[in-house]
Amino acid sequence: MTKKTLILIGFIILKFVLQYVLISPEYDLQRDEYLHLDQAHHLAWGYLSVPPVTSWFSYIILVLGNSIFWIKFFPALFGALTLVIVWKTIKTLKGNLYALILGAVCVLFSSLLRINMLYQPNSLDVLCWTGFYYILILYITTENKKWLFISAAVFAFGFLNKYNILFLLIGLLPALLLSNQRKILAEKKLYLALIFGFLLVFPNLLWQYNNHFPIVHHMKELAQTQLVNVDRVGFLKEQLLFFIGSFLVILCALYALLFYKPFGKYKFLFWSILFTLIVFIYFKAKAYYAIGLYPIYIAFGSVFLSETLKTGWKRYLQPVFILMPLLFFVPMYNLAFPNKSPEYIVQHQEKYKKLGMLRWEDGRDHNLPQDYADMLGWKELARKTDSVYATLPNPDKTLVLCDNYGQAGAINYYSQKGIKAVSFNADYVNWFDLNIKYKNLIRVKEFEEHSGEFKETSPYFETAAITGQITNKNAREYKTTIFVFTNAKIDIRKRIENEIKETKNYQ
Repeated sequence: MTKKTLILIGFIILKFVLQYVLISPEYDLQRDEYLHLDQAHHLAWGYLSVPPVTSWFSYIILVLGNSIFWIKFFPALFGALTLVIVWKTIKTLKGNLYALILGAVCVLFSSLLRINMLYQPNSLDVLCWTGFYYILILYITTENKKWLFISAAVFAFGFLNKYNILFLLIGLLPALLLSNQRKILAEKKLYLALIFGFLLVFPNLLWQYNNHFPIVHHMKELAQTQLVNVDRVGFLKEQLLFFIGSFLVILCALYALLFYKPFGKYKFLFWSILFTLIVFIYFKAKAYYAIGLYPIYIAFGSVFLSETLKTGWKRYLQPVFILMPLLFFVPMYNLAFPNKSPEYIVQHQEKYKKLGMLRWEDGRDHNLPQDYADMLGWKELARKTDSVYATLPNPDKTLVLCDNYGQAGAINYYSQKGIKAVSFNADYVNWFDLNIKYKNLIRVKEFEEHSGEFKETSPYFETAAITGQITNKNAREYKTTIFVFTNAKIDIRKRIENEIKETKNYQ
């Protein structure tokens, strides 16, 4: 085993260790994670919220025992593989050991630690962006046509994970047209590769068609409720923060792509990042959508610096570029991860507020960062739902109906009673079991929305009561309330069917 391989293995081990220690045990899973994990029980070629790849990994996690270890393992794995691809890119570009170490340090001590913390499509999205660029570099370096088909497969896999990778192509196409690499577009096998990629994503496109393209509704809703609050200047500021320790390395990459002769055939990548960022800004995208852009540029910057800082007084700058990501990681460690208790964050809000971390998708500041507040109260909700479920007559004929996917997914994940909660929100609208003649209803309602619940629902049942609330004041679901209705007077399945139809018509 070579020295370089041993160093790479060391970086990979450190990556996994950091991902497991950067979350305090006081936090539960994040709300999106519960939905993704529940998809393992409902495998399909598409979902209202995401394409199908996440559900495939969720199924693997389920087979492995559905434990927290495995839930955290896969995003950490995707982050480690991103590091490996940057390492391989540096080797392809003829980078030396210093370049390899610099690139690995820059990727490791970055916002990817935050992204790879949660079981969401984002970690794999970054990996697919980086992998696609790497394979494109291999094609340009070798002109071997097999890389066209492999790039199509990587893109298709990325598309089936998160549609965000479409922005990669939107930014790449004009960049190719402006460069000498436009000759790729005249390559006949490129179009065979495109057909191959289309065939891979076709089952998902067919699912979208058969379900009236819910992605369109999802994007409209996202634009109206979240992207409307995105500040374009804020978007650019956040780009600096994602890889702040390696910002100079990325700047050096952009300079080198324009003026460093050995990188002449990769000049299109300079224009690609500009066009892609412009498209993101135009659509008021969330800042983290663009994170997949940067790892490949770290590879170019590392190789350029390894050559530029080889001789003379410049060689004394080599450790500076390696130390910068480490030095910036220190404040990141103290602020950018949920490794502090919620109480600590509430008591030290000012430093979080200065970085804009308390600003939620609604455009307002709150006590905790939104991701952190989304990781609290779920075990409490599941425990209290389990408690009341166990006391009901005919618990197997009890419908547990929630306001949102986080509530439903958390109950399903933590429940010790085998509860299968549902919601008219997100993918749960397709997961109702209408073969059961329900006798009881457990209704989980967000606090601000439950004032009329008794009046609206109690006439259809013999008894009605409130049995609990989420009491964690730092949870986003604080005061979410559990209502219990027993002995239905009507067959409530018809009301459920009507509500499902109305929800789907709206979507």
